[in-house]
Amino acid sequence: MEITAGLVKELRERTGAGMMECKKALTENQGAIDIAAEWLRKQGLAKADKKAGRVAAEGRVVAASNGGKAVLVEVNSETDFVAKDDSFIAFANAVAEAALASGAADIEALKGAKIGALTVEEARAALIAKIGENVQVRRMARVDSGNHVAAYIHGGRIGVLVEVKGGDMDLARGLAMHVAAMNPPHNKAADVPAEFIAKEKEIELAKMSEKDRSKPAEILEKIISGKVAKIINEVTLYGQPYVLNTDQTVEAAVKAAGADVVGFKRLAVGEGIEKVVEDYAAEVAKAMQV
Repeated sequence: MEITAGLVKELRERTGAGMMECKKALTENQGAIDIAAEWLRKQGLAKADKKAGRVAAEGRVVAASNGGKAVLVEVNSETDFVAKDDSFIAFANAVAEAALASGAADIEALKGAKIGALTVEEARAALIAKIGENVQVRRMARVDSGNHVAAYIHGGRIGVLVEVKGGDMDLARGLAMHVAAMNPPHNKAADVPAEFIAKEKEIELAKMSEKDRSKPAEILEKIISGKVAKIINEVTLYGQPYVLNTDQTVEAAVKAAGADVVGFKRLAVGEGIEKVVEDYAAEVAKAMQV
């Protein structure tokens, strides 16, 4: 069977694979477009397996939301260049929508969610075959609530979900922007682990002069507690100055709106991934010696 340009174009539009790969797929399968599409998917999975060990620490955090339901998904690539590619961005956004629609609670469940006719895992493999880099759907976070839930993405690299009881969506969005900017580890003082507080008290005591440490126990406790209270404010959302109005704390802004922050989730691209620093000049020099 003759492999026409129109047939190649149809397969390319259907699969997103390169022109030469589509032509090869059709040639290998006697022009049967359905079988060729399946062949390309299998080839993509094989390529994905080969690239699975390569570090993917760049990428994007994307969001999808509908009322009180919202998700964040981190999708990684090997390079920032690919993270800005239209195909990669379209895939990441499609994964977020699939996560929202499917109700997937974790990455393993998300892999089986559908993007059109393909699962997320199959679409990931197809993208790897197309762009030639390892791509990973690494993490997700979701909130399903009857409260106000705001999703905020900063520069494609930081994503935040904030759930607020009471108030309005403007407040929720403002708080999501604050969390993106200030990255508080905890919501309220009550959420700070006792071990952290004990360690900070120990540190503050060690920093004091011998003269101060000789003060009566109750006075010493007040001094140290005051210092630790400031630290707790620094590591809690409620204790921080609100980025949209630094004259008041987040707690004051929330209370003024008659609201309460139920919780928040924050994802940043590449957190916890050990990046490989490559010396490209040395790599080229080494290749020339072979």
